[in-house]
Amino acid sequence: MGAPIILLHGVGLDRTIWDAVTVELSHTAAGRSGRQTVALDLPGHGGQPPLTHEVSLGDLASDILHRISRTTTGPVHLVGFSVGALIAQYIAVHHPERVLSLTCVSSVCARTPEEAAAVRARLDTAGTDFALGAERAVDRWFPEDATVPGATATQLLRDRTRRILLANDIPSYLHVYRVFATADAELAPELHRITVPVLAVTGEEDPGSTPDMSRRIAERIPSAHVHIIPGARHMVPDTHPELLAALISELVGTAEKTTEPHPERS
Repeated sequence: MGAPIILLHGVGLDRTIWDAVTVELSHTAAGRSGRQTVALDLPGHGGQPPLTHEVSLGDLASDILHRISRTTTGPVHLVGFSVGALIAQYIAVHHPERVLSLTCVSSVCARTPEEAAAVRARLDTAGTDFALGAERAVDRWFPEDATVPGATATQLLRDRTRRILLANDIPSYLHVYRVFATADAELAPELHRITVPVLAVTGEEDPGSTPDMSRRIAERIPSAHVHIIPGARHMVPDTHPELLAALISELVGTAEKTTEPHPERS
């Protein structure tokens, strides 16, 4: 049947952003094998209890691992989007026996000083005017041009994403956003420890999780390769679910053919 695929969303969102990808995965070689595909809400998001104190990347990863264990105690294929990718990377570094493959979707990595300043400014805006920060996020994540093909569908996605963002428990959002704003610096020196097959995929026009960041991941992980989606912005799971599902399925297949058992798995 194959190891489960675990999907982790980004900050301020919830597991429903994976709905279209989950459907598309069911039509791929990986999905047709009957394996489970499980999308989890991050701590403080969706159906999870609010966060009442600051958390670290390790805290978020521990919570996710605990809930993965309800599905399986064996290794899984981890797919993380945005801050979900950082959590997935942390698990792959510190708990390698739990990971068969790693897909990093729209992931940040080793921000430059200018990139770090930009994300801190977004955190400050969210802390002082949450609604304004949410609206600016929607503008960054989706194209606005009403004349392009698919503009009506994009507007529906913008509206849906705005509703999800505005429904957040604001303290929980800020706690996780602080992790998102800083944890890439913590992780970058450790990424070389990841040995499973890795895909870093992002949109060509993503202003926050740039193609250069995906290339930085590949520079640090010998087993990683990069896929840049022409014309795409940040919300790849929403805007390109069929392509993303195909890429995930290909990586899953490669991993299950080539990955040797980790000593702690055997």
